[in-house]
Amino acid sequence: MTQPAPPAQQDAPMPAAKSTPDKGGSRRPLGLRMDVRNLSLLGVLAVLVAVGGFTKPDEFLATSNLQLVLTQASVIGVVTVGMTFVITSGGIDLSVGAIVALASVWATTVATQEFGFAGILFTAVVVGVGCGLVNGLLIAYGRMVPFIATLAMLASARGLALQITDGKTQIVTVDSVLDLGVRDAYILGIPPLVLVFAAVTVIGWLVLNRTTFGRRTVAVGGNAEAARLAGIDVRRQRLYLYLLSGLCCGIAAFMLIVLAGSGQNTNGNLYELDAIAAAIIGGTLLSGGRGTIVGSVLGVLVFTTITNIFALNNLESAVQQIAKGAIIVAAVLVQHRTLRGAGEA
Repeated sequence: MTQPAPPAQQDAPMPAAKSTPDKGGSRRPLGLRMDVRNLSLLGVLAVLVAVGGFTKPDEFLATSNLQLVLTQASVIGVVTVGMTFVITSGGIDLSVGAIVALASVWATTVATQEFGFAGILFTAVVVGVGCGLVNGLLIAYGRMVPFIATLAMLASARGLALQITDGKTQIVTVDSVLDLGVRDAYILGIPPLVLVFAAVTVIGWLVLNRTTFGRRTVAVGGNAEAARLAGIDVRRQRLYLYLLSGLCCGIAAFMLIVLAGSGQNTNGNLYELDAIAAAIIGGTLLSGGRGTIVGSVLGVLVFTTITNIFALNNLESAVQQIAKGAIIVAAVLVQHRTLRGAGEA
């Protein structure tokens, strides 16, 4: 007769919730390292703000520009929240940008716009969740490697988006949608899209850190077999996570429709790389088992601020990509050093 696993084994899949003992018997909480990382990102963000204020003080520090930075960060930020959950579980989603594109063009067809605001929002969310469902089924129950499954979705969604639009831009004519992007819709000077991003961030943080779903996500990413032995339905959990990623893509697609006033098959270009990069430099472990919503949001703000500074100073996009690549490499090296130090402690 099989005996239940002892408590020590049940806790093993969730190292993020535990402190790390060192050889001397003291305890080094992982949360402390995460706080240090977040403080470091805040420092980087402060330096970037100082650089922007020094190079282009009138333009960068203008209220309208700061609102623009936050608005642009909001769209990719919502996608990054979903990506953080997926990476924390040990997975990856390369299709988020293509899903955003497909959801945005499907929600802005003439037939969809006849149903007004609700029709556009509903279609964007349903398309996003539907794509996430396909990814989840292929990965969780079809046992496909996440990289391959989501790469196939990337190609398929992009192709379908191109077929729907025939390469043309679909203009939004629903006033109630367009009105969300105008300055009169700002609440206390805050764009509505930023408020949506803030709400998604808070909900994501609560789910990851304060619910059983979040603990199961960390457990699956830390050790899927141990999580299974502890009674977690690993396949169902992975399905839910890709559904969550698809939901975030659908929300981001609607936000992009509001921001651009149109739907295009080129929407969401390279969102997958930006979301993964933001999550990694924020402290989410690429191999799974550890994730931080706050760090991911700070990563998004860092990248968006860099893009804005480069644009204001008329610097080439190639230099911008090099800078982003250098930041990603540095973040991964720091992760490896942190993990090696924890293993030696």
